[in-house]
Amino acid sequence: MCGFCCLLPEEGPVDATLLTRMRDLMLHRGPDEGVNYLAPGFGLGFRRLSIIDLSTGSQPLHNEDGSICLACNGEIYNFTALRQELKRRGHRFSTGNDAEVIVHLYEEKGVACLAMLRGMFAFVLWDEKQQLLFGARDRFGIKPFYYLETKGLFACASESKALAVLPQFCRQVDKGAFMDYLSFQYVPEPRTLFQGVYRLPPAHYLLKRAGKPLELNRYWRVEFAPAQKPLDYFVEGVREKMREAVKLHLQSDVPRGAFLSSGIDSAIIVALAREREKISTFSVGYKEAAYSELPQARRTAAYLETDHHEYVLSPEEFLEQLPRLVWHLDEPVADPAAISLFFVARLARQKITVALSGEGADEVFAGYGIYREPFALAPFKQLPPSLFRSLELLAGFLPTGMPGKNLLARARQPLEKRFIGNAFIFRPEGKSRITPVQGHPSPYRITEPLYLQVAPLDEVTRMQYIDLHTWMPGDILVKADRMTMANSLELRVPFLDHHLFEFAATLPPHYKIKGKSTKKILREAFKDLLPEAAISRPKRGFPVPTREWLKRRDFQNFFRQLLQEEGKDWFKEKAVQQLYSAHTAGKNDHSRRLWTILIFLLWHRIFISGKGD
Repeated sequence: MCGFCCLLPEEGPVDATLLTRMRDLMLHRGPDEGVNYLAPGFGLGFRRLSIIDLSTGSQPLHNEDGSICLACNGEIYNFTALRQELKRRGHRFSTGNDAEVIVHLYEEKGVACLAMLRGMFAFVLWDEKQQLLFGARDRFGIKPFYYLETKGLFACASESKALAVLPQFCRQVDKGAFMDYLSFQYVPEPRTLFQGVYRLPPAHYLLKRAGKPLELNRYWRVEFAPAQKPLDYFVEGVREKMREAVKLHLQSDVPRGAFLSSGIDSAIIVALAREREKISTFSVGYKEAAYSELPQARRTAAYLETDHHEYVLSPEEFLEQLPRLVWHLDEPVADPAAISLFFVARLARQKITVALSGEGADEVFAGYGIYREPFALAPFKQLPPSLFRSLELLAGFLPTGMPGKNLLARARQPLEKRFIGNAFIFRPEGKSRITPVQGHPSPYRITEPLYLQVAPLDEVTRMQYIDLHTWMPGDILVKADRMTMANSLELRVPFLDHHLFEFAATLPPHYKIKGKSTKKILREAFKDLLPEAAISRPKRGFPVPTREWLKRRDFQNFFRQLLQEEGKDWFKEKAVQQLYSAHTAGKNDHSRRLWTILIFLLWHRIFISGKGD
């Protein structure tokens, strides 16, 4: 796990001092080594966290004649097989680094080499002979890739803060992206909140020559193809693919372990890893018992006989560390679970350098509770129109919050309107009430093209497709990468092995959701490896007691100060204060909305006002 940055000016030499500043802003991504590579018209900076080939695996990596230079963040899990084949074809390797296979595959196949890579990666490759920059990002967007293009310069980096040191960087908020953030609690790809800074989308590559237009291309697509096969077929297939994925993800020359929550996803990974070796596990919890997963995780760890470690986080420490965490996030991601991830990663780094985790299981195997909604709404859709209209009229008389009122309201909406992903924080009318920013681009413009791509499929699969393209790369994988890298810990996510996904993509809906239970096939496939409680327990997902903490005086004071200092151009103070007052009085739970506002304000203070650089 590492970090890279590169500069491709149209004219003149690369500023080596500037390149070093960019590189060393990402020291946390690679504390073991910092290197620059300079060539006429090209500069590359690299920070290394040593994972494989500790002695000779330094980057950048080169081919035999030095005409190709590569820096890669991530891991190529099938590198051993690729390396053997490339050696048979006459290629000579100078290191044991897994990423060196990319250099030689590119020599053989050009950009088509991407189809052969199995892993998580973002990389830049400089082809000296063609004066060509080739950059790519893995299929799901596990690893980050930011870039900006201005007149006279193309620059890219593993984190956007590295680009912020450039004179060409525009320290202004993209207002359209801000409005999207209020809807989604993150900014959907490929935009960022920084004006002029973009993310290379997952499963895409770019080609850039100095003075020539940037070229972006997709090399892989998420494709669902439900198949009518018996349950045993899918159970055996999932077992085989998961075991293979975990085996590959355990490759390293440094100590490794796993995060363990109360749910089934991390428990499966730990159980499969435990089949191969003794493993350390790590959990985080809170003094507020209703939110803490520690007792359940502890029981699973005892059952699997792991070397288990726990950390209990207080609200005081949470608030104290929040500015640092937002700096590491790079962009505002208003998911409180990011904070849990930071502290469990900090705990784990005391013993290990590589951690396995369960990110991606919910998107791949349909694990979110909201995925049950199509089944809950199905009876309403079968009612005669006259009876359904009568129920709509009845719902209008029900008080807000009464069970059934919201379900009836959602039943009369098509899926495309009621679901834009796992978060829908402020709807258009809500944004009008709390922000003075003019121009409210519809959040549906993000998801409508995606829905069209899977129009013939069932609603559960269509919801998965939306989350795989929005929620997962925009929220889940951002916080996973940034919070672990903040602690110089490499995080690996076996559920996002693309071979596993391509098998899971053939599951029919009835092997995903059954009654109130999600991820049916996972529960069935691994019930013999885990305690029954871990198999049947509903998803919680690193719950954080922000609903209660936001009522505390110290949180209120912190919020109020940020709103006054940073919110003038972005929020209507009176409307936000009313929102907060309703929350503290217990009238409504506005914690997700308030947290979305808070994280933006803190991000604005650090990155736009420059009070945390």
